[in-house]
Amino acid sequence: MFPKLKDIPAEFLVTPLKQKTWLLNGKLVEWKGPFQDVHSPVYVEGNNGFQPFQLGSYPLLSGEASLSALDAALKAYDLGKGIWPTMTVKDRIKHMHGFVKLMKEQRDEVVKWLMWEIGKNLADSRKEFDRTIDYIVDTIDAYKNLDRESSRLRKEGGIYAQIRRGPLGVVLCMGPYNYPLNETFTTLIPALIMGNTVIFKP
Repeated sequence: MFPKLKDIPAEFLVTPLKQKTWLLNGKLVEWKGPFQDVHSPVYVEGNNGFQPFQLGSYPLLSGEASLSALDAALKAYDLGKGIWPTMTVKDRIKHMHGFVKLMKEQRDEVVKWLMWEIGKNLADSRKEFDRTIDYIVDTIDAYKNLDRESSRLRKEGGIYAQIRRGPLGVVLCMGPYNYPLNETFTTLIPALIMGNTVIFKP
């Protein structure tokens, strides 16, 4: 079904978004280079017949920009001595809970964009969002349990030992087209909560 824009309920319409910035060193930096247009698989009827709806555009980053993102992640990790990797488990969990709270507030907006960007229906888009939130909460709980277990001494082969888990370094996270939210966060959240710094390409 190819609707006319005027026939689409207002609560499901989106305003095309031109993403002019990218995240680097904890700041949104304005991009001066080329942009990639993003079109929906949903076609709408306009003055020139049926056309894919343009959702907006995003910075088409260069190799130089990508390397600067890597440098920023390496600097933030600082061989394991950065603020995030040395932060206490309690504080990292606190930040994650804060993120979940803010993310829940954007549920309707994210669901709407999932519908337009990959052509999912309303029910499936809501399900992907809710499943992602549940996954983050479950990951936080699992991390709490791991931390509790690591505080105890364990006997292995007649030797008492304490197992401590720590971050590995800089991690690259990329999401697939069909589950852009859920599958991305299943790599992003565990990497972050363990204290790694992340280069994130949605």
